[in-house]
Amino acid sequence: MAKKKKNWIFGIVAAVVLAGLGLGWYTYTTLFSANVDLSKAQPELYIRHGDQFEDVVASLEKTGAIINMTEFVNTAKLKKYDKHIKSGCYILKNGMSSFELVRLLASGNQTPVKLTFNNKRTAPELAGRLAEVLEMDSASALAAIMNDTLLKKWDVDQYNAIGVFIPNTYEIYWDITPSKLMARMKKEYDKFWDKNRKAKLARTGLTQKEVSILASIVEEEQNQKYDEQPLIAGLYINRLRKGMKLESDPTVKFAVNDFSIRRVLSAHLLTDSPYNTYKYAGLPPGPIRIPSIQAIDNVLNFRESNYIFMCAKEDFSGYHNFAVTADEHEANARRYHNSLNKQRIFK
Repeated sequence: MAKKKKNWIFGIVAAVVLAGLGLGWYTYTTLFSANVDLSKAQPELYIRHGDQFEDVVASLEKTGAIINMTEFVNTAKLKKYDKHIKSGCYILKNGMSSFELVRLLASGNQTPVKLTFNNKRTAPELAGRLAEVLEMDSASALAAIMNDTLLKKWDVDQYNAIGVFIPNTYEIYWDITPSKLMARMKKEYDKFWDKNRKAKLARTGLTQKEVSILASIVEEEQNQKYDEQPLIAGLYINRLRKGMKLESDPTVKFAVNDFSIRRVLSAHLLTDSPYNTYKYAGLPPGPIRIPSIQAIDNVLNFRESNYIFMCAKEDFSGYHNFAVTADEHEANARRYHNSLNKQRIFK
């Protein structure tokens, strides 16, 4: 009888041990075995503000990276991640376990995305670019860029709002709010205008905003041969100092909202817009594009000359012919227009 009882107890103990081993093995495979396979999947996981656990699961399924979704769900609930979702862009790693993945998502340790916005001409274009890279939509991005209260605080008007954005490559958290993005861009703008650049302003006779405006015109005039930009900048500064109209073709293209124009015609010059520098003297009210750092620096380092006229070279090399007198300029212009006619470029 005692022997039977002993065997019975042994059996119970053995069963408990085996059950424990089984549970331990199941727990190990659920928590710690590889559950991310990136061989045919994208590594980026985007979790939006306000997403629920079901949205996270759906986003993970969309990546195609999860081997066993049930294991991930069970682990997430075990660690109570399903109740504490954090937005952001997370980079999955091949071979991650469910435990490692949940730990990453629960930590909020997201990976910044790279933001660039070169060659944007208007605030709506810039807002569209921000919406392509970041969580925000273009409407909320545009509202932040054109926020009048914020711009007044920075002594910037809506015409010059895009000038606050210095084109560079920035590491930004994907879920950054529009207001925080603007604060970051203003901080970068202030950093860009360091003592060295501010010291050069006196030579130009322009303000920071005006340098950005002029740099945008210079870059539209010459975005192929950057070595010519300081000379073009000097020419425009000469015209400003003489009180002459800038008569810049790119400003007319901006005024008519058509940068595909290759030949500016008399009808274009009649456009009534503050950006039409054939009609109105001085700089336009704002940049006609977001100027590059190189263009801004080329304005600050403008080349002294007596030139007040320029015209594209007739050989279509991308360079310009420069002139001091109107007669010289007219001769240069005739050669260029004759070349346009030969190429049958009439608009």
